Amino acid sequence: MPEPIEITFLGTGSSIPSVERSHPAILLKYGPDYILFDCGEGTQVQMEKAKISPMKVDKIFITHWHADHFAGLLPLIETLHLSKRKEPLTIVGPDASRFMDSIIELSYWGIGFETKIKDCTKNNQLVFSNDKYEITAVKTRHNVPSFGFVFKEKDHWNIDMKKANRFGLSGVNVKKIKEKGKITIKGKTVLLKDVASMTKGRKIIYSGDTLISKNLFEASRDADLLIHDGTFLEKIHRKINKNFVKSRSHATVEEVAVMAKKYNVKKLVLVHLSRRYKTNTQILREAKKYFKNVKVPKDIEKIIL
Repeated sequence: MPEPIEITFLGTGSSIPSVERSHPAILLKYGPDYILFDCGEGTQVQMEKAKISPMKVDKIFITHWHADHFAGLLPLIETLHLSKRKEPLTIVGPDASRFMDSIIELSYWGIGFETKIKDCTKNNQLVFSNDKYEITAVKTRHNVPSFGFVFKEKDHWNIDMKKANRFGLSGVNVKKIKEKGKITIKGKTVLLKDVASMTKGRKIIYSGDTLISKNLFEASRDADLLIHDGTFLEKIHRKINKNFVKSRSHATVEEVAVMAKKYNVKKLVLVHLSRRYKTNTQILREAKKYFKNVKVPKDIEKIIL
């Protein structure tokens, strides 16, 4: 069985929070790893409600530096410091070095743990990788530098020991063929595919705030889950120099749903919802005109893949 991927929607609101919807923050749990995407005001309180310790978070990915997406970082870091954290904390985002220097300088005495800061600078930039998964930054279209993030589980192979034994594989040789993809035994080359079946890794995308971005949807092709900005139902334009341009740097629900279908996304989740919409009904009704497998979560709701 593959490792469960648990996603907790800590905050699903937009620029101005409400009683029902907190500022953006999404927590992804994969094995022992707790990964936070955006960290809006109130994220710590939302984690408390979800019964998730802030001390478990080891990586934070900020899509852009608008306050509703990062204002929870300062108090979170202070809590980790007061809780005697010693493990490093990785923080990734556009201009992350500049903003994190300013945030950390706000403390009189600094903090008692290391921060590993990485700047997102280009499209399809690999910003984290280990033997189980990788995270890539994808340029998006907002009114400040912004990136979405692609969490991609690495494909894994399951050895069929009956087949392996027929080729004379056991013990150390099984480990070697999984690492190298092939092995030579008694002068004969055995390929991994001869003795194993592959389980394709799952893919999860978080957009942050954005207009429709081709970069993001190309990265989202065949994704298991796309978590996308769904701030507005209606299209808003204004006229400048005889050209019509968007006056808000957010996609509409219709646009996102149409693109999710076009790029064969398996499940769409809409977040960053305007407080003008008091229930999910309007948003779901609009999205399902174009794409059926869509969800509008409440704060603290979870999805497990």
